Amino acid sequence: MSGILSGVRVLDLTNVLAGPFATLHLALMGAEVIKIENPKDGDLARKLGILPELNDQLMGTSFLAQNANKKSVTLNTKSVEGKELFRLLVKDADVLVENFRPEVMNRLGLGYEVLREINPRLVYCAISGFGQTGPDAFKPAYDQIIQGLSGEMAVNGDERLSPLRTGFPVCDTVGGLNAAFAIMAALYHRERTGVGQFIDVALLDSIMPLMGWVAANLLIGKKQPVLMGNDNFTAAPSGVFRTADGHVNIAANKQEQWESVCDVLGVPELKADERFQKRDTRKKNRKALTPLLEAKLAERSTREWVELLNARDVPSGEILSLEDALHQPQVRHRETLKEIPVEGIGTVPLFALTAKFRDTPGEITSPPPRLSAHTAEVLARVGVTPDQLAELKSRGIV
Repeated sequence: MSGILSGVRVLDLTNVLAGPFATLHLALMGAEVIKIENPKDGDLARKLGILPELNDQLMGTSFLAQNANKKSVTLNTKSVEGKELFRLLVKDADVLVENFRPEVMNRLGLGYEVLREINPRLVYCAISGFGQTGPDAFKPAYDQIIQGLSGEMAVNGDERLSPLRTGFPVCDTVGGLNAAFAIMAALYHRERTGVGQFIDVALLDSIMPLMGWVAANLLIGKKQPVLMGNDNFTAAPSGVFRTADGHVNIAANKQEQWESVCDVLGVPELKADERFQKRDTRKKNRKALTPLLEAKLAERSTREWVELLNARDVPSGEILSLEDALHQPQVRHRETLKEIPVEGIGTVPLFALTAKFRDTPGEITSPPPRLSAHTAEVLARVGVTPDQLAELKSRGIV
């Protein structure tokens, strides 16, 4: 079975995370993703990671995480010959993805208006911190900068710890998903019209709709967000609670779930307490409610409470370490991670496509590539002979 994007060719000029995360999803769905890298040291992510020995090989853990199923081609697009080769590659490409600052591709003479003349069917996606236009368009941006400017850091934490950064690059990864989603939509549009188009994806734009409920409370309800730490503002009891051996997540968002919590914990009298009878009054009185619940939760282990509560249809769960989360039975069953052999490194676990297509499943078919591993193969398609390739290499063009 071939992937759902089999036959789609993508030129990937992106670096580090947002762009590579977008093209990773295209690659996992079967697209041929040709990663265009600078001949010296390639994608910066090749040097980013916790293992110095892999960074020295230009195969850092950050690169390994985002680049399975891709082909690596080195090309100096600042040189005359490099530009010409790139234009030849564009002729039969379906998608181009880049995450430079605005106008960089135009200054190279490789902007969308130029490339669409070569290939009107090209879907061109530009990913940047702030978008291609506007007062902040040309400012530098990393994930943490966008986390701060989006308001995302301001709604995390509690009165003791705020602002608080999310523990992974959420803006970069969401920006990458937004780009992949947009590219798929543009390809669908092209199937109906025969024409490609330009897509402008900004990390700042991408993250803000994820705060839709919080933002709606402010924009529509005129209520400023309240720092609640591990509590859920939509209901009570809904959040993190202490148990005999740690903590448990409980999300009793419905009235019947609240009543089941009281029954399971052996405190049925709380159902009749006027402070806790209704959803909105429970929310207002959560600071009084939590200690009453935790006094009972302290009598059993987290795992015991999870089993008892889930048996009564009250959503609850353990709070796992990252290591335990990655190896839990449900994750193994879903094959979220696949063991992939990488030459010179060994077998490494990589995330597979998490959307399960019945008829066209996404698979990891090749490991993240060594720098320039596919230059000869790809450039041969546009007529570059082995002798010409050797000449280009001697001049630093590939």
